[in-house]
Amino acid sequence: MISIKNIFKWYNNRVLKTYVLRDVNLEIREGEFVSIMGPSGSGKSTLLHILGMLDEPSQGDYKFLDETVNTLSEKQRTELHKGYIGFVFQGYHLIDDLTVYENLETPLIYKDIKTSERKSLVTDMLDRFQIVAKKDLFPSQLSGGQQQIVGIARSIITNPKLILADEPTGNLNSAQGEEIMNLFKKLNTEGTTIVQVTHSEKNASYGTRVINLLDGRITPH
Repeated sequence: MISIKNIFKWYNNRVLKTYVLRDVNLEIREGEFVSIMGPSGSGKSTLLHILGMLDEPSQGDYKFLDETVNTLSEKQRTELHKGYIGFVFQGYHLIDDLTVYENLETPLIYKDIKTSERKSLVTDMLDRFQIVAKKDLFPSQLSGGQQQIVGIARSIITNPKLILADEPTGNLNSAQGEEIMNLFKKLNTEGTTIVQVTHSEKNASYGTRVINLLDGRITPH
């Protein structure tokens, strides 16, 4: 499903290059549940953003479902992302001036799903995550944990083939965190490929494979 070869990411200032990723090679098969671990600053989130087509590598090749991502136009990459990928951001990325209901509905509108179907999908998510009472609230009226739950619900509402999750339980209490990890596990057994960035050994244990990053490189176990 995913193949990245010799991926580098750096930022230039006038004097020197700051490397975030160095010569990363990675294959992820459809149906895997992969955890990316490593200390802060090791390049985990950058790698996830490249996989999600939200950032581009400075050098190297990325193939997603046999499409060579680096040769696609921005519009084609956006279409590919919208069609197949659900992204759970560490900082929620909810739209401030939309209600919970409207935030959940937005990815469905992008996919041209008709109104009646949108309504039933949003209602399902509100029920599943027990946030029916919050549907008319704005993100600023929610706690961090509630915003995270809405972000997770939004990422899976389109039934994506691939979920990319950046510290998905970071703002949740342990019971909520466990619930989310169990949900990911269930989605994975139903065929969704999942790649999560996590600091938690416990969360990593839900997956089928762990990739360790250190100083922008994949390290052997």
